[in-house]
Amino acid sequence: MRIAVLVYEYPPKIVGGLGTYAAEITRKFVLLGHDVTIFTMNDDEGSLPTRELWRGMEIHRPLHIDISDSLPDVIAEDIKKWGMGKGVDFFSKILVYNYLSAAKLVNDLVRLEDFQYDVVVAHDWLSAMAGTAIKKELNLPLIFHMHSSERGRTMGNGSDVVTNIEHRGAEMADMIVTVSYAMVDELVKADFNPDKIQVCYNGVDPEKYSPEHVSHETIQNVRQRYGLESSDLMALFVGRLVYVKGVDKLVRAMPHVIEKIPNAKLVVVGLGDMQDYLAGLVRKLKLQDHVKFRFEFIPEEDRIAHYAACDVAIFPSLYEPFGIVALEAMSMEKPVVVGAAGVSGMRESVIPSGSNQCGFHVNPNDPADIAWGITSAIQDPQRRVELGKNGRRRVLEEFTWDTATKRTAQLYEQFLESKSDSS
Repeated sequence: MRIAVLVYEYPPKIVGGLGTYAAEITRKFVLLGHDVTIFTMNDDEGSLPTRELWRGMEIHRPLHIDISDSLPDVIAEDIKKWGMGKGVDFFSKILVYNYLSAAKLVNDLVRLEDFQYDVVVAHDWLSAMAGTAIKKELNLPLIFHMHSSERGRTMGNGSDVVTNIEHRGAEMADMIVTVSYAMVDELVKADFNPDKIQVCYNGVDPEKYSPEHVSHETIQNVRQRYGLESSDLMALFVGRLVYVKGVDKLVRAMPHVIEKIPNAKLVVVGLGDMQDYLAGLVRKLKLQDHVKFRFEFIPEEDRIAHYAACDVAIFPSLYEPFGIVALEAMSMEKPVVVGAAGVSGMRESVIPSGSNQCGFHVNPNDPADIAWGITSAIQDPQRRVELGKNGRRRVLEEFTWDTATKRTAQLYEQFLESKSDSS
């Protein structure tokens, strides 16, 4: 297949899980013999190549044009509420990226350079406008990947404009691909066409995320960074420090954990608008000796070392359509404790009972229940090892990037074949 991929973040510009997904899945597409062109954001300075070949793919990154001063005259009130600084500036960058990418593909690559594509793929609202424009201009099949929704990410307090962009992308798309059956339920309740929706789980690279590749010295260096003794049990959270990730409830769980396991320590790694609140909460609860922060976005190699150093990984998200971080920890043979209320893809990836158990499902709104999950995961050393090995085995059987890529390519091919048969 000849695939045009529209995705907001792509190496070396990585913001979160979407960038990791896009990098892995497109590289695997090429290894399967498909032809891939990427359209993604440049960095804020415009310092990345606007057109380059990388890993067998052609990548386009349009240079940003600042249109933020003109936006207040044409944008909706709920975008104005984001603020004339960061909010409107961000929205203007998204608009420019979408329309310059669509123009580049339609006018330059297809009409001038005679590129041919079988399908255009757009990821989330951030690229949906380009996808719909390209479909209209070239009558190309459009596949719309929804990794999350605006309503879910913001717990119902998001932008109507973004929600409308999502709905328009889904309406224009020939197929919607999402990351879990929990997400399917959410989309159907929000009036997305169930006949268009297909599920394809994300994955992880078990060669990269392998405990065998992290030295004892590296593990010791991580633990020493946070002042952990050899006898301490390390609980780890890695992710964005925002309300939907449930980190505040995790901090509130620690007094319950310490009652049963006095040598338990929590390490929180990430960036987000809750940093000051979380630091204040730790002081208020007098947990300075038990909760350690690292307010940084750490590189992947460092993240792998943290997984290797911990005894349990906790992701008590209130909303998590999939949750690649849980797979990363499982691949590193660590038991996981995950939020399992509401929309939770982690409820599908993490087995909470039986002979294949690899973690615990908890109510992310209840600190006492989170504490139960943590203590259950780490209080028995032998059980801790069993849970970790079960987790890695589950990743190898069900959640590798090879599996995810083959499933995704199969969905695309089946759709194109059905379209060809009907024409």
